Amino acid sequence: MIAKRIVIGLCLVWCALGSVGAAAVQTVTVGSKNFGESYLLAEIAAQVLEAQGFRVNRKLGLGGTLICYEALKNAEIDLYPEYTGTLSQAVLNLPGNPDRTQINQVLADQGLELLAEYGFNNTYAIVVRDEQAQQLGLRRIGDLHQQNLTAAFSHEFLQREDGWPGLAQRYNLQQPTKGIEHGLAYQAIADGAIDVTDAYSTDGELQRYQLRILQDDLGYFPEYRAATLVQTSASPQLRQALAGLHNMLDESQVQALNAKVALQGQSFQQVAADFIRANASRLGLSEQDTAKIETLSGQSPWVGQLWGHFMRHLQLTGSALFAAIAIGLGISLLVYRRQRLAEIVVYLCGLMQTIPSLALLALMIPLFGIGFLPAIIALFLYSLLPIVRNAITALANTDPTLVRVSAALGLSGWEQLRYLRLPLATPAIFAGIRTAAVISIGTATLAAFIGAGGLGEPIVVGLSLNDTNMILRGAIPAAVLAIVVELVFAALERRVSPPR
Repeated sequence: MIAKRIVIGLCLVWCALGSVGAAAVQTVTVGSKNFGESYLLAEIAAQVLEAQGFRVNRKLGLGGTLICYEALKNAEIDLYPEYTGTLSQAVLNLPGNPDRTQINQVLADQGLELLAEYGFNNTYAIVVRDEQAQQLGLRRIGDLHQQNLTAAFSHEFLQREDGWPGLAQRYNLQQPTKGIEHGLAYQAIADGAIDVTDAYSTDGELQRYQLRILQDDLGYFPEYRAATLVQTSASPQLRQALAGLHNMLDESQVQALNAKVALQGQSFQQVAADFIRANASRLGLSEQDTAKIETLSGQSPWVGQLWGHFMRHLQLTGSALFAAIAIGLGISLLVYRRQRLAEIVVYLCGLMQTIPSLALLALMIPLFGIGFLPAIIALFLYSLLPIVRNAITALANTDPTLVRVSAALGLSGWEQLRYLRLPLATPAIFAGIRTAAVISIGTATLAAFIGAGGLGEPIVVGLSLNDTNMILRGAIPAAVLAIVVELVFAALERRVSPPR
């Protein structure tokens, strides 16, 4: 008995010590925007934290500034790399060119804080092909004034307060413009499809495509000093761990790091790991700390990563589709006999389809955060319309003659539904489910923009790097999945439909 008590006591002590040790490991969620430098800076911060004993979850490639900002405000992520000019102009709408101290005074009201700057200024820039600049004598942004050039800018730049609207007014530029994904703009300008686009002054692609930055002679763009944006409640340990990043990088260093990804095809993880090892002492890391990133920087084979993305995509679409089938068919069975109510239900489901996919995902963040849950809810809402519309239409428009005959035979309303309406409506119902499945699979690729993963993740990264192979790694499996699901539901439809 005494021995048993001793064993139990030792087990309790061991569990207690284990729980204390687990509690001592702080988990941090690191986010980033969906362009190359943001991935790289976030990966550097993540590996610096991991080297110092933090457990890091990565939510990289979140779509746009406001999605990252809202995710941080809602504590869905703990930090992400941001720029002073972006905060002051695109988020906080502050006049002039405020510094970090002034920005933090405003951020404090929202529970956020910008930590010490990394040391470089990644300003917006307007670029043209170097060859074309020489031919037309383009040196300054003002030289574009009377040039008949095709201009295309990133979607965010076209809308930002510090973007195209203000720039066009300052320089009296009246060229028609169109939107383009930032990563694809470089290939487009290199191919001659466009002549002018926006860029970041530290992008590695500037060297790759031989682009010239036009001088901002009127000083329109503010400074974009990079730093880590955190919540004001961030722990002292987290702040201390990131303190070594202060003044660690200048413009030429960042452009060189970006070029390793854009030109040499290295991964963000490997470039970040090499940088940390080379600057370990300045980052306050010991040899023991840097030894940890030897394993952290190793990438698993892309086939294994793709399988994980594929399974995540199945989880997203399968969960949303099954929920839409269950709820959509349930609603349809309740309202198909009441024409006015049925029209209202179909109309409301149709309203969901009018909201752009990425906008709906972004609207989910304040309510449900980022990740799996908001993606499921958005996909569920998009899947409802084809299921509900087809089911209600088919059930309500059963041949009246057959309905009267069944009533004359003494069939109750439930029996008519079971033996007449549902069998005849089965092909239309399955057609709606097939449509919903294809819509869900395609839309789910956008879920990567809110950190939900899936096959959209390699597409998002590929877009940021202008890497066609990586884009296809996500696009082709998604297309194959849609075709397979279509064929499976078609086979099920033939199996359960009544003989003709």
